[in-house]
Amino acid sequence: MRDQQNPKRIALTDALPTFATVSGGRRPRMVTLRAVLLALFIMPFSSLWQVNMEVIRYSGHPSTISLFFNVVFIFAVLIGLNTLVRKFRPSWAFDPGELLTIYIMLGLSTAMDGHDMIEVLTPILTHVRYFATPENRWLTEIVPYVPKWLSVTDPRALRDFYIGNSSIFVSYNWHAWLVPVLCWVGFLSTLCLIMLCINTLLRKQWTENEKLAYPLVIVPLEMVNPQTVLFKDKLFWTGVAISATLEIWNGLAFLYPSIPTLPLKFSSPTQDLENWLTSPPWNAIGWTPAAIYPFGIALGMLLPLDLLFSVWFFAWVWRLESVFGAEYGYSQIPGFPYMEAQSFGAYIGIAVSVLWVSRSYFVRIWKGLFNRNIDLEDDHEPLSYRLAAMGIVVGSGIIYVFCRLTGMTTGLIIIFFLIYFTLAVAVTRMRAELGVPAHDMHYSGPDSIITSVVAPNTLPRQDLTMFSMFWGFNRAYRSHPSPVQLEGMKITQKATNDYRGLFAAMMVAVIFGSLCAFFADLFLTYHHGAAENIAPPNVQLIFGGEPWNRMQGWLHTPPSPEQQFNTRVAIAVGFCFTLLLNVLRLRLEWFPFHPVGYAISSSWSLSLLWLPLMIAWLIKLIILKYGGLKAYRKALPLFLGLIIGECILGSLWMLIGISLNIPTYAFWP
Repeated sequence: MRDQQNPKRIALTDALPTFATVSGGRRPRMVTLRAVLLALFIMPFSSLWQVNMEVIRYSGHPSTISLFFNVVFIFAVLIGLNTLVRKFRPSWAFDPGELLTIYIMLGLSTAMDGHDMIEVLTPILTHVRYFATPENRWLTEIVPYVPKWLSVTDPRALRDFYIGNSSIFVSYNWHAWLVPVLCWVGFLSTLCLIMLCINTLLRKQWTENEKLAYPLVIVPLEMVNPQTVLFKDKLFWTGVAISATLEIWNGLAFLYPSIPTLPLKFSSPTQDLENWLTSPPWNAIGWTPAAIYPFGIALGMLLPLDLLFSVWFFAWVWRLESVFGAEYGYSQIPGFPYMEAQSFGAYIGIAVSVLWVSRSYFVRIWKGLFNRNIDLEDDHEPLSYRLAAMGIVVGSGIIYVFCRLTGMTTGLIIIFFLIYFTLAVAVTRMRAELGVPAHDMHYSGPDSIITSVVAPNTLPRQDLTMFSMFWGFNRAYRSHPSPVQLEGMKITQKATNDYRGLFAAMMVAVIFGSLCAFFADLFLTYHHGAAENIAPPNVQLIFGGEPWNRMQGWLHTPPSPEQQFNTRVAIAVGFCFTLLLNVLRLRLEWFPFHPVGYAISSSWSLSLLWLPLMIAWLIKLIILKYGGLKAYRKALPLFLGLIIGECILGSLWMLIGISLNIPTYAFWP
């Protein structure tokens, strides 16, 4: 994948000045004790808010989109408070770098708490024992293989978890959860340690050598950069005003039905094109929501043109595949057109492509690890390359021992985590190069893929059990922590270019953020009850039941040999097609199709965002054609205002709803 040097691939962050050039003589501070402590103080409250939105109320889902709107809101509040402090007590005010440290740490905390991380894992640890019955045969076929030290076994704690009107502070409840929580926090933190070490090795190649764009870091950087003075730009406030008007209107319309709602988000069957196409074969098009999402349009303006075009183009290719299958009888094949398998192959293809392009860089590092005469030029990295390599080895050893203690077999441990970290590299690259607004990969993790290409009922029962527990961080990859880590490194480069303390701060955020996530989930669930006062569709029951129902299917109705073969073919198609797209992009400057667009466009989030991104593509195309880069950069504050305004107003509606215990408008999803 190429540098972003032409108008289709604008690296906006390269145009931003580093804060060190505008600090007025004093070296700007980044990772300080007070910044870390303030971030840690905020984390429990942030987790409680997030779980309230995503689990209890099921309204507003910040961790299902790449730019976490709850973190943007908290960041904006901190900037406002810091401005007041600077006016009255300048010596107490935080430097921009310190505020960015808080932003990075809260981002990692939100990722660990996310809709595809601990929020999924928590109910999995209770569901299998609480709902085991003679009829579903879980008591004999599954429960004996579930490690007691990784799950909840106390019947009283299980009952209170689902019935509610209790507290995690009741002695038998917190005793039941203490060991499982500590074990899972240690395991997830080790995963993040390995990712952080991998990102340390990747940072210089992707950030300095290839000069990737990191579009999503523009938002926090511009909010605190003293040289760009975003908050003094009239276009910025115009964008904020537009977002505020739309949010206030729809928020009031939600509370007072007599006010007509502006159809900005997907909320009605009439906005689903599937309901308008009723004649075969077009009625096979599937779920195709058509909604505006103003923040989605504004977010799209930060992305390169070829990705914007590719996302909506391939979103329709997937649907036309289904139409084609209905017309020619292929829809009778179970699973056709195997979108998850094709996307999985595409993600692997992306990871292989970018690592191959950087092969000389990694060969040099590899040689330098064993030859101290080779200067690795890593003095200013978050961690020396030798320590990073050691972290990968030690972390992998911990993961291996953890899995062996659960009874997993060595071969499947290696295959599982090799796939997992390959996907992590792919997701991180997508965010670093292109700022993709979402990267779902629903049901395409190693647990799903392995059991799709081989007969799961031939695999050891203990492996299948752990695959089911690992569903807690493999159901989807929207809140994956790896890209948040590398974006944090990019933010640091632009703020101070001093990574001292960053590695430790991010690991502290992961560990404490994971503890806060479990606490928030358990505190609220024991109060409301996982089977009682959870808003529809009740994700506590959905997340908890999915892996165990799937395992039951693995044991009794595994995919047929034909389905396994078709899945293998689909993976190969996705992999090879991605490599082909990469080769064509390298050889043909005008080539409009981006392999990342192919990989992500089949996902749930991009099904919602295809229309906003198509609108963004048209707007950006017109601006660049008739005004050039100068006009685009001049207009950028307008779109940043739309993003930040919607994040702030949308968050305020969420907070009003929680404080008054009433349903309120959510701008996403």
